[in-house]
Amino acid sequence: MGKPTGFLEFTRTLPAKRSVEERKGDYKEFVLPYTEKELGHQSARCMNCGVPFCHSGCPLGNVIPEFNDAVYDGNFKEAYEILISTNNFPEFTGRICPAPCESACVLGINQPPVAIEEIEKHIIEIAFSKNFVQPRKPNLRTGKKVAVIGSGPAGLAAAAQLNYAGHTVTVFERDDKPGGLLRYGIPDFKLEKSVVERRIALMEEEGITFKCHANVGVNVQVGDLLREYNALILAGGSTVPRDLPVPGRELEGVYYAMQFLKQNNKAVSGIDLHAYADIESNIYAKELKATGKNVVVIGGGDTGSDCVGTSNRHGATTVTQFELMPKPASDRTPHMPWPTYPMVLKTTSSHEEGAHRHWAIATKEFVGDGNGKLKAVKVVDLEWKITDDGRPAHFVEVAGSEREIPCELALLAMGFLHPQKEGMLEQLDIEIDNRGNVKASEKGYQTSIAKVFTAGDMRRGQSLVVWAISEGRECARKVDEFLMGHSILEAKDHSILEAML
Repeated sequence: MGKPTGFLEFTRTLPAKRSVEERKGDYKEFVLPYTEKELGHQSARCMNCGVPFCHSGCPLGNVIPEFNDAVYDGNFKEAYEILISTNNFPEFTGRICPAPCESACVLGINQPPVAIEEIEKHIIEIAFSKNFVQPRKPNLRTGKKVAVIGSGPAGLAAAAQLNYAGHTVTVFERDDKPGGLLRYGIPDFKLEKSVVERRIALMEEEGITFKCHANVGVNVQVGDLLREYNALILAGGSTVPRDLPVPGRELEGVYYAMQFLKQNNKAVSGIDLHAYADIESNIYAKELKATGKNVVVIGGGDTGSDCVGTSNRHGATTVTQFELMPKPASDRTPHMPWPTYPMVLKTTSSHEEGAHRHWAIATKEFVGDGNGKLKAVKVVDLEWKITDDGRPAHFVEVAGSEREIPCELALLAMGFLHPQKEGMLEQLDIEIDNRGNVKASEKGYQTSIAKVFTAGDMRRGQSLVVWAISEGRECARKVDEFLMGHSILEAKDHSILEAML
């Protein structure tokens, strides 16, 4: 415990941000770092609890009190070693994780919780600046070859762990660069792509091979991979978006959120939007810009928030965000007791930049201008019936509330249903569960084909980046056991770090 009275002396303080007007003018990250003194104060708030519930709140089981103690003592090499013993990519989770660890922080019972996520980001960035981060190459190779299909967080974590175990790993990515959702799904103002590229370069130094423009099931044959590799990991994510089949859906101006975000992310990266035919879905058929338009984002989650921030940077006339569910409470209710993750109102940095937010509202129709283009959305207010345990059960439309809202660009950000079936999954003829995901147990990660494993959103459905990393790590351990009969990759502990030192 760095400072026994720290939680009494210091309150939670988050880093300053660049002004709204300044940051809306570019796509750079805008959260400023703590000063050395501020970082010390925030780490001092950790109480080193007898039962640190933050461990269980974190899907990775990060050893949080210990790295907070090391930060307070100024021992950043130790803090870094503790952090990477459980988390392969703290530079990602430190930027884009919703921090369930903080919701479980014991201090959070009656005070603001410890700023765990920001401390984590500072540890890894200081480690990079001090050259603590070096390629971790295995001393021996096993002679076993593993193909990882998908280079999102689950695929990257699985690849990193299996490489540490000595296997020869090749990652197949259907896009032009590795990173998956991290590269083309999350805007640069939340995660600059130099951060992703830095990690990919490090993994290549460690011996991992990345093959891009490699769409397994299309221009890479599944049968070839099954013959060439000792094991396969399917980590392609949940990529089929939820649609909104109401009248006018076919109008020009109605698009999926990921079409909008991916196109913008590629443009920010300097990629010619017409340089090649995208392997997903007519993403380059038309340049999607919010400039000078009334934008409506349908969906209240993080993807919707990313659309809000991107639209503001385009120079949209107005940005409005819809959420079907009722407005959440600002604080925990009796139905959301500590240390569970509370479903409370979340105001993101994108919302701070300007957005009209509406809850308990449904889209009835996309209204056209007579020339096939969107000009408005027809909506209706909803009245939700709440159960005794505080959950919304069902709704009725509020009579007389139907109206039109001007809109020339509507973005559907209502989540994802399941992985794409066409191509790889169909050719594998692999078993699918009742939600449309690849069927595999949480403990085993093995599919209906013995040498084929799966992890991340492709197995568990749409989820968090931190869960994807956890899934990738655990899947890698099961693959290692499958190949070797046992594994040096232990779950949620320090053994892999100890094996490497």
